[in-house]
Amino acid sequence: MERARVAGGTRTAPVTSDEMVWHAPDGLAVVDAEARFVEANPAAVLLCGLDPQAVAGAPSPFPAPDDAATAPRSGELTVAWEPVPGQRREFAYVLAPVEGQAKWIVSFRDVTLGRLHERRLAAIAKVASSVASKRSLLGTLEALAQEVARTDALAGVQILTVNSAGDRLHVMGSAGFGREVHFFDKLMECRALGARLMMLEALESREPLVAPNRYDAIMRDPAWAPLHENMRHPRWDWFVSVPLLARGEPVGILNAFFAPGQVVGETELEFLLAMAEQAAMAVDHAALLERERDVARREERQKLARDLHDSVVQQVFSMMMQARSLGVLVERGLPPAPEKVAQVADDLSSSAEAVLADLRGMVVELRPAASTAGGLAAALRSLVDTTSARTGVDVSLEIDDPAAELPGLDADLLEDAYRIVAEALHNSVKHSDAASIAVRVAVAFHGRRRRLVAEVTDDGRGVGAASASGGSASSGYGMTVMRERAARWGGAVRVRQPAGGGTSVRLTLPLPASLPATTAGLKVAP
Repeated sequence: MERARVAGGTRTAPVTSDEMVWHAPDGLAVVDAEARFVEANPAAVLLCGLDPQAVAGAPSPFPAPDDAATAPRSGELTVAWEPVPGQRREFAYVLAPVEGQAKWIVSFRDVTLGRLHERRLAAIAKVASSVASKRSLLGTLEALAQEVARTDALAGVQILTVNSAGDRLHVMGSAGFGREVHFFDKLMECRALGARLMMLEALESREPLVAPNRYDAIMRDPAWAPLHENMRHPRWDWFVSVPLLARGEPVGILNAFFAPGQVVGETELEFLLAMAEQAAMAVDHAALLERERDVARREERQKLARDLHDSVVQQVFSMMMQARSLGVLVERGLPPAPEKVAQVADDLSSSAEAVLADLRGMVVELRPAASTAGGLAAALRSLVDTTSARTGVDVSLEIDDPAAELPGLDADLLEDAYRIVAEALHNSVKHSDAASIAVRVAVAFHGRRRRLVAEVTDDGRGVGAASASGGSASSGYGMTVMRERAARWGGAVRVRQPAGGGTSVRLTLPLPASLPATTAGLKVAP
């Protein structure tokens, strides 16, 4: 028996169960075995876009269990529902069977915005990880375009970047649309015909532009005829163009083509701005990397020029002067004595051997990029073997990597480590007059941090003697380049003279923290 409630001394009428169902904020409905509505409260009608006069028999988004006797499912399930194109919704729901009937009571709520927010955050994190992983620019922007389109269910996405001359745009990432090789040329044709190019306006103004119903406007405009076929499919409606800004300068454009029925609000624009920022970072990183490579190439050329001048050029000049001295004697009618000819021939032979050795050494130094592809250990083994065979110096190599971590380290870090060891080995061979050189590489712990340690130690004349004879010590161009390479990774190169004589060059590079590949014997999913 129902009892009246008293509130503030005033008797109020009781609320019936039917009224609670009718006024509940969540959707409440009954569905049959064919996943069709039997009845639904007003909230369910509104959420699913139903005709209030034709609820019974209308298809529902909630699949019924196969077995009518199935117990209520534990936990919430989710389902997507698109009553009309462009109006996609996601519901969280629970099912409960109606006893004795092939029907189920479903309680559901709209989680579209929450799930979309989660997907956007995940997309931003995923793209940020891709940018940080130093993938190729083309691969990064292609993945970013796909991620933007997938996350917001867009019809299409384009990412265009400005070329180095600043006078052309190239499609570097695309989703939904095919990549047209002559896209920019056709775009310029449209511009010549009087078409309004909103992407160029966004690029010049450095502000995002939003255009409702842009598809119909473009398809009706004959000025866009050169690109009608490219932009006709897939069907889209609203258009947004967001400039990619790096250090305040425009480096590209992100174009988003929204599916029919979708509109652009603040949250949609904020997501596109966040993704455009990630794309701009990728473009800026690629430009910085290319500039670093240019600097490295110039430094290598300068070093090669110095080495040629300091050794090969001077020795060839000496050979030329010795040969010319014989010619001068002949011109004066003073045939050189056999002893003089023998001495000059011996000097020329020695100089030629030295030139050949230096040239071979330079050739070896110019080949590290190919060898490091097979791993640092293999590259160093090849370097040690060729150096020993070329010079006659006893060069040994020790690799201490008990956990086999070297192959998994950053390729650029390994390349720099190789270059530093190669330069130190070259200096020892050239300047120390050593009989033996030991190269040791180890992955070791310093406290809780791992370090890559490489040491080149010789039994030669030592730092002081090498400096006095014009050799490389702890200063000079080669050492500067070595220290710059180490500093790039937060490391250091130090030169010392052991108590027993000789010289030791020690490289220390801190390694980034990493997770083990297995946990409790199970492979961790990527």
